[in-house]
Amino acid sequence: MTNFSLIITAGGTSSRYGNNNKLLEKLDERTVIEHTLSNFLNFSEINEIIMPANQAILDELTKLFKPENRVKVIQGGDSRQKSVYNALKYITNDYVIIHDGARPLIKSGVISQVMDAVMHSKAVSVMTKTTDTIKEVDENGKIIKTIDRSKLYNTQTPQAFKTDLVKNAHEKLQHKHFTDDASMLEYLDIPVYIVIGSYTNIKITTKSDLDFAKLYI
Repeated sequence: MTNFSLIITAGGTSSRYGNNNKLLEKLDERTVIEHTLSNFLNFSEINEIIMPANQAILDELTKLFKPENRVKVIQGGDSRQKSVYNALKYITNDYVIIHDGARPLIKSGVISQVMDAVMHSKAVSVMTKTTDTIKEVDENGKIIKTIDRSKLYNTQTPQAFKTDLVKNAHEKLQHKHFTDDASMLEYLDIPVYIVIGSYTNIKITTKSDLDFAKLYI
């Protein structure tokens, strides 16, 4: 059996959400971050979970997940990229899954597909087909053109990688700024392949997102 490591990002400040940290908001009697983690705990192959956390909630998350011996809560960085890089230093398995802590509705079937796919492709990202019509707009608000959406996809997480591949990318690009890990490999011309996800796998950014999550759950 191939073992996997998991990084769940929890280093954000929730600045767009409001006064409370969105990961600690209640979603059907449990916090958002508890829901997120629970979707992965049934996979025995995932034997190592690193959670880089914002300093403001570090102690609370440490106490919350103390009973789960697979989970290690660590200090996050001042960006998502730095938080993931901090977590990668703790990884001991050949494959690593990286997932946003604010995506509590990821489905187990998608996780299974990601784990299967990364062992063949070495780098994968969950995505959904773009359904909206996309326009390119200039700085004055004028529409320039309509973009062909037939090849456009929306990026989600989890993303998964051969550990040495993504670790090397982080080391080479640590002074640049990326919002997801797949983009770093793309920048280095390393192929990344897609796994089709679910439109319900939303990222909670605002309070309205939390309301949607309550409906979905």
